[in-house]
Amino acid sequence: MQATLLTIHLLLAAALIALVLLQRSEGGALGIGGSHSMMSGRGVASALARITAWLAALFLLTSIGLTILADAGRRSSVLERSGDSDGGAPAVPYEAPAPILPTPPQAQQPPAPTQTPAPTPPPVP
Repeated sequence: MQATLLTIHLLLAAALIALVLLQRSEGGALGIGGSHSMMSGRGVASALARITAWLAALFLLTSIGLTILADAGRRSSVLERSGDSDGGAPAVPYEAPAPILPTPPQAQQPPAPTQTPAPTPPPVP
């Protein structure tokens, strides 16, 4: 069933691409700048536009059908499947990776000056 629906889906995609490329351009993107409005008699009644709309609707339905078929075997939610861990804590503690390049040696700093007491002046007679 899924293979059949996927084949139909791919055929619809190819047909949609071909129909969109066959349609005549009416101006700028999103109908901006065109001389004809989107709701003109020719714009909506065009056979290509109607066929494209129907194929787009069928493409959407086959997309939804494929999603339902892909999820048919699973009846649990993502949250239920991830409930194995204890409160979101990682199972293995994280260790930082080793640096790729060796760290440069620390610059030798001169030793700090030692505190020597200031010389006392000689006593005044």
